[in-house]
Amino acid sequence: MPANPSPLQSLRHELASSSATPSAIVARFAAKANGNASHNTYLPSFAAQSLERAEQLPQIFPDEKNRPTLYGIPVSIKDCFDVEGTVTTCGSRFYAQRNSPAEKNSWVAQRLLDAGAILTGKTHLHQLAYGITGENADYGDCLQPRDAALLTGGSSSGAAASVQEGSALFAIGTDTGGSVRIPSALCGLAGYRSSHGVSLGETRWAGGYHLAPTFDTIGLLFRDLRDAATLAGAIFDIAPVPAPATIRIACVDEGFLSDCEPAILDAYSSSKRHLALHGAGLTNFDATFWDDAPAIYSPIVASEAAVIHRGHFQRFEPVIAERMTYGASISSAELWNLRQRLEAFRSRMFSLFENYDLLLAPCAPVSKLQAGKDHAESRKAILRYTTPASLTGLPAVTLPGELIGAAFGTGMQLLAAPMQDATLLAFASTLAQ
Repeated sequence: MPANPSPLQSLRHELASSSATPSAIVARFAAKANGNASHNTYLPSFAAQSLERAEQLPQIFPDEKNRPTLYGIPVSIKDCFDVEGTVTTCGSRFYAQRNSPAEKNSWVAQRLLDAGAILTGKTHLHQLAYGITGENADYGDCLQPRDAALLTGGSSSGAAASVQEGSALFAIGTDTGGSVRIPSALCGLAGYRSSHGVSLGETRWAGGYHLAPTFDTIGLLFRDLRDAATLAGAIFDIAPVPAPATIRIACVDEGFLSDCEPAILDAYSSSKRHLALHGAGLTNFDATFWDDAPAIYSPIVASEAAVIHRGHFQRFEPVIAERMTYGASISSAELWNLRQRLEAFRSRMFSLFENYDLLLAPCAPVSKLQAGKDHAESRKAILRYTTPASLTGLPAVTLPGELIGAAFGTGMQLLAAPMQDATLLAFASTLAQ
């Protein structure tokens, strides 16, 4: 084992050396569950089920030398994916009462179990995964375990809280318009949003509840970028590749960052220095065209969400009901025009990768979301940074602020061309060496 092991390496070493049993690991992690001041990391936690699973695990995987990658590893799963025998709420009391317990596991839950993982529970989310703050009128706003004055961000709010509090080694989230990147950045964590093509298809979304299929992706939140490739490989079968010997990174130019708070600007400068030290060649690019992304993204999402939740709008929070009511009113002609704008935007984004390997930008112009404040304007500002990758289906990695020598909560996003997840993950892992 390395002298300074990653969290995954450390836990796997404990299990392989028999210095800790799966049951002992589960008990240690479960003791930290719902450790935030709002006590709502999970909806619900699987304390009894996870202990039973841990006790059975040595019999399920008896060959000690060939146990799967995630053997005995505690992982949380966002409550928009089915887990057999539990109700999937999508963060809504309405669906908690309307839905029946799942008859089988979602693809991603079964994938985790087949890889030997132990599910710690189903995590809090912004209602219907339709928000960026982690606020939820039905289940309470999700507060950071580290600081009760701050929201986790969303919509994968409980996912971030579970890793930050230490009740899960990593978490399954989703990212439609930034729902992995924002909570990971604000909570000081690493994040990985898979390419839309990696998450695409009925198989991988089986047992999962969509917000907007055009943009929905599955992602991970965790602590250490050195674990990124191993985790992604275990879940998505992404074969590891060597880190590139040279890397060309296009950086969003300073003009786009006019709404960033000083801590974000400092972190952006620190990230560029950090990348340069790891051999990256850096060039600025004009990101003015990114300003059009939210205006394309928001109505398409509203329209698709309206179809999924038709007939139930008034069962949800007023702001979400309002968005879907608007989405239902969008005409076919308007949607056709939006799709044309989407294709033009994608074409322009794809052209960047003719000359560069990766793109760099802040995840958000802010480093914190204060609990109890009005974040309507925060949402608009954040989507300006996250939706360009969403429109284009790009894979993304969140670089935690502290990794790049910057303040807590100031995460940066590295973006790669579609389906170039392996190269992105390989390079990202070198940044944490």
